[in-house]
Amino acid sequence: MSKSITASDLKKLLEADPSIQLVDVRGADEFASGHVPKATNIPLEQLEGRLDDLGTRVVVLCQSGNRASMACELLRSQHDDLILLEGGTKAWAEAGHPLTAPSRHTRWSLERQVRLAAGLLVLLGTLASLFTNASWIYLAVFVGAGLTFAGATNLCLMASLLAKLPWNQPKATLNQSRTQQ
Repeated sequence: MSKSITASDLKKLLEADPSIQLVDVRGADEFASGHVPKATNIPLEQLEGRLDDLGTRVVVLCQSGNRASMACELLRSQHDDLILLEGGTKAWAEAGHPLTAPSRHTRWSLERQVRLAAGLLVLLGTLASLFTNASWIYLAVFVGAGLTFAGATNLCLMASLLAKLPWNQPKATLNQSRTQQ
Protein backbone atom coordinates (compact mmCIF):
# COMPACT_ATOMS: atom_id res chain seq x y z
CA MET A 1 0.00 0.00 0.00
CA SER A 2 1.27 3.47 -0.89
CA LYS A 3 1.73 6.25 1.61
CA SER A 4 -0.91 8.95 1.61
CA ILE A 5 -0.98 12.59 2.59
CA THR A 6 -3.69 15.15 3.31
CA ALA A 7 -3.97 18.34 1.28
CA SER A 8 -2.83 20.50 4.21
CA ASP A 9 0.19 18.27 4.89
CA LEU A 10 1.07 18.33 1.17
CA LYS A 11 1.00 22.14 1.19
CA LYS A 12 3.47 22.16 4.10
CA LEU A 13 5.61 19.49 2.43
CA LEU A 14 5.78 21.48 -0.83
CA GLU A 15 6.83 24.59 1.07
CA ALA A 16 9.61 22.62 2.82
CA ASP A 17 10.73 20.64 -0.25
CA PRO A 18 9.88 22.20 -3.63
CA SER A 19 11.64 19.35 -5.48
CA ILE A 20 8.67 17.02 -4.86
CA GLN A 21 7.04 16.10 -8.15
CA LEU A 22 3.24 16.26 -8.45
CA VAL A 23 1.67 13.97 -11.06
CA ASP A 24 -1.99 14.46 -11.94
CA VAL A 25 -3.32 11.32 -13.65
CA ARG A 26 -6.55 12.86 -15.00
CA GLY A 27 -7.19 13.37 -18.70
CA ALA A 28 -5.91 16.53 -20.36
CA ASP A 29 -9.34 18.22 -20.46
CA GLU A 30 -9.95 17.53 -16.77
CA PHE A 31 -6.46 18.76 -15.91
CA ALA A 32 -7.07 21.96 -17.90
CA SER A 33 -10.24 22.62 -15.92
CA GLY A 34 -8.11 23.39 -12.84
CA HIS A 35 -5.20 21.66 -11.13
CA VAL A 36 -2.79 21.89 -8.22
CA PRO A 37 -0.03 24.36 -9.13
CA LYS A 38 3.21 22.81 -10.44
CA ALA A 39 1.48 19.48 -11.16
CA THR A 40 2.48 17.58 -14.28
CA ASN A 41 -0.31 15.94 -16.28
CA ILE A 42 0.33 12.31 -17.18
CA PRO A 43 -3.02 10.58 -17.81
CA LEU A 44 -3.43 7.23 -16.06
CA GLU A 45 -3.43 5.26 -19.31
CA GLN A 46 -0.05 6.80 -20.27
CA LEU A 47 1.64 6.54 -16.89
CA GLU A 48 3.49 3.21 -17.10
CA GLY A 49 7.14 3.73 -17.94
CA ARG A 50 6.97 7.52 -17.52
CA LEU A 51 8.14 7.72 -13.89
CA ASP A 52 11.81 7.36 -14.86
CA ASP A 53 11.80 11.04 -15.84
CA LEU A 54 10.48 12.18 -12.48
CA GLY A 55 12.19 12.90 -9.20
CA THR A 56 12.59 10.52 -6.30
CA ARG A 57 9.53 11.73 -4.35
CA VAL A 58 6.31 11.74 -6.34
CA VAL A 59 2.82 12.71 -5.17
CA VAL A 60 0.11 11.19 -7.34
CA LEU A 61 -3.28 12.88 -7.55
CA CYS A 62 -6.51 13.05 -9.56
CA GLN A 63 -9.93 14.64 -8.96
CA SER A 64 -11.03 12.52 -5.98
CA GLY A 65 -8.15 10.13 -5.31
CA ASN A 66 -9.60 7.00 -6.95
CA ARG A 67 -7.54 7.00 -10.16
CA ALA A 68 -4.47 8.17 -8.26
CA SER A 69 -4.86 5.20 -5.91
CA MET A 70 -5.06 2.89 -8.94
CA ALA A 71 -1.93 4.54 -10.36
CA CYS A 72 -0.04 4.02 -7.09
CA GLU A 73 -0.96 0.33 -7.04
CA LEU A 74 0.02 -0.05 -10.69
CA LEU A 75 3.40 1.64 -10.18
CA ARG A 76 4.25 0.44 -6.68
CA SER A 77 6.91 -1.96 -7.97
CA GLN A 78 8.49 0.68 -10.24
CA HIS A 79 8.89 3.55 -7.79
CA ASP A 80 9.97 3.53 -4.16
CA ASP A 81 8.48 6.78 -2.90
CA LEU A 82 4.96 7.28 -4.27
CA ILE A 83 2.58 9.33 -2.14
CA LEU A 84 -1.18 9.51 -2.72
CA LEU A 85 -2.98 12.81 -2.18
CA GLU A 86 -6.05 11.84 -0.13
CA GLY A 87 -9.21 13.21 -1.74
CA GLY A 88 -7.31 14.55 -4.74
CA THR A 89 -7.68 17.97 -6.29
CA LYS A 90 -11.15 18.28 -4.77
CA ALA A 91 -9.71 17.97 -1.23
CA TRP A 92 -6.92 20.42 -2.15
CA ALA A 93 -9.47 23.05 -3.22
CA GLU A 94 -11.78 22.35 -0.25
CA ALA A 95 -8.82 22.96 2.08
CA GLY A 96 -8.63 26.48 0.62
CA HIS A 97 -5.45 25.93 -1.39
CA PRO A 98 -5.18 27.55 -4.81
CA LEU A 99 -5.75 25.79 -8.10
CA THR A 100 -4.25 26.86 -11.38
CA ALA A 101 -7.21 28.62 -12.91
CA PRO A 102 -8.88 27.02 -15.87
CA SER A 103 -9.18 28.87 -19.12
CA ARG A 104 -12.48 30.73 -19.46
CA HIS A 105 -13.91 28.28 -21.98
CA THR A 106 -12.85 24.90 -20.65
CA ARG A 107 -14.45 22.02 -22.50
CA TRP A 108 -15.87 19.00 -20.81
CA SER A 109 -13.77 15.91 -21.28
CA LEU A 110 -14.94 13.66 -24.10
CA GLU A 111 -15.55 10.88 -21.56
CA ARG A 112 -17.89 13.14 -19.59
CA GLN A 113 -19.74 14.10 -22.77
CA VAL A 114 -20.21 10.41 -23.63
CA ARG A 115 -21.55 9.66 -20.15
CA LEU A 116 -24.02 12.55 -20.38
CA ALA A 117 -25.20 11.65 -23.90
CA ALA A 118 -25.50 7.94 -23.11
CA GLY A 119 -27.35 8.63 -19.87
CA LEU A 120 -29.78 10.99 -21.57
CA LEU A 121 -30.44 8.53 -24.40
CA VAL A 122 -31.08 5.66 -21.97
CA LEU A 123 -33.35 7.87 -19.86
CA LEU A 124 -35.21 9.12 -22.94
CA GLY A 125 -35.63 5.60 -24.33
CA THR A 126 -36.84 4.21 -21.02
CA LEU A 127 -39.30 7.03 -20.30
CA ALA A 128 -40.61 7.04 -23.88
CA SER A 129 -41.17 3.28 -23.67
CA LEU A 130 -43.13 3.71 -20.45
CA PHE A 131 -45.29 6.62 -21.57
CA THR A 132 -45.64 6.36 -25.34
CA ASN A 133 -44.62 3.20 -27.17
CA ALA A 134 -42.86 0.15 -25.71
CA SER A 135 -40.57 0.00 -28.76
CA TRP A 136 -38.59 2.97 -27.43
CA ILE A 137 -36.86 0.55 -25.04
CA TYR A 138 -34.69 -0.45 -27.98
CA LEU A 139 -32.98 2.94 -27.80
CA ALA A 140 -31.78 2.09 -24.27
CA VAL A 141 -30.76 -1.40 -25.44
CA PHE A 142 -28.84 0.09 -28.39
CA VAL A 143 -26.95 2.52 -26.16
CA GLY A 144 -26.19 -0.24 -23.64
CA ALA A 145 -24.85 -2.45 -26.44
CA GLY A 146 -22.71 0.45 -27.69
CA LEU A 147 -21.25 1.04 -24.24
CA THR A 148 -20.55 -2.68 -23.85
CA PHE A 149 -18.79 -2.72 -27.23
CA ALA A 150 -16.78 0.38 -26.26
CA GLY A 151 -15.70 -1.21 -22.99
CA ALA A 152 -14.69 -4.47 -24.64
CA THR A 153 -12.85 -3.02 -27.65
CA ASN A 154 -11.79 0.45 -26.46
CA LEU A 155 -13.51 1.85 -29.58
CA CYS A 156 -16.32 4.25 -28.69
CA LEU A 157 -18.41 5.27 -31.66
CA MET A 158 -20.28 7.88 -29.63
CA ALA A 159 -16.97 9.50 -28.62
CA SER A 160 -15.89 9.49 -32.27
CA LEU A 161 -19.08 11.31 -33.22
CA LEU A 162 -18.90 13.77 -30.33
CA ALA A 163 -15.26 14.55 -31.14
CA LYS A 164 -16.40 15.93 -34.52
CA LEU A 165 -18.73 18.50 -32.99
CA PRO A 166 -17.59 22.15 -33.20
CA TRP A 167 -16.97 22.63 -29.47
CA ASN A 168 -14.56 19.68 -29.47
CA GLN A 169 -12.42 21.05 -32.30
CA PRO A 170 -9.10 22.78 -31.60
CA LYS A 171 -9.40 26.56 -31.81
CA ALA A 172 -6.98 26.69 -34.75
CA THR A 173 -9.20 24.34 -36.74
CA LEU A 174 -12.26 26.49 -36.03
CA ASN A 175 -10.46 29.68 -37.02
CA GLN A 176 -9.20 28.09 -40.25
CA SER A 177 -12.67 26.86 -41.22
CA ARG A 178 -14.15 30.32 -40.56
CA THR A 179 -11.56 32.07 -42.73
CA GLN A 180 -12.14 29.58 -45.55
CA GLN A 181 -15.87 30.36 -45.66
